[in-house]
Amino acid sequence: MDVMDVFIHLAGFLGAWLLVAGPLLQGAIELRDEEMDREGFERVKTDVPYPAPTSRWWWLLPPVAYYKDKKRSDEFRNATMGVLTTQQRQQFVGFTNKATGWFTVAGGAFLIFLKEAWELAELFELPVWVYVVVVVLLAIAAIANTISRLSRADALIHIDDPGYAAKKRAERDAQQQEHRRQQGKPARPQRTKKNPAATDA
Repeated sequence: MDVMDVFIHLAGFLGAWLLVAGPLLQGAIELRDEEMDREGFERVKTDVPYPAPTSRWWWLLPPVAYYKDKKRSDEFRNATMGVLTTQQRQQFVGFTNKATGWFTVAGGAFLIFLKEAWELAELFELPVWVYVVVVVLLAIAAIANTISRLSRADALIHIDDPGYAAKKRAERDAQQQEHRRQQGKPARPQRTKKNPAATDA
């Protein structure tokens, strides 16, 4: 096996992975920093009731279920857009366009990564299951890298507020509970820390 051939294949493989991880991270950073009237959007959630979910029985006829689900989503989107100000709509459209652009780039890079990973697996004559495992693990690694870096940056910015992480978790939990309530789903039980000193009676 030629050393240069191995090096070129490895370089293409790692380069393709970086082309996936890079746009994911950059897109997440730009979307997080996008100027949005977040309080205004939160108020809209209470002004526009979330439509009832499509009955699961309709999925026995997938085309009909898809049509009903899309119609429900379109009606909710139009109702939401109707109560937003022009500036809020501009922010929303700008955000979604930027998100679509970045994740289209990441998606295209992921397809290149699949090709490079396959060629590397063929070079080393690896079984298909190894190829699949490596692709899945590195895809997870790219996502984990984005989440980790954003989390560390957030913690560094708020280093003088030791309770910041707990407050953010509480806000996320509250938003998830509100979202479930709007969808008519039962609330999830609140997470509580177990008391290590407690003993069973």
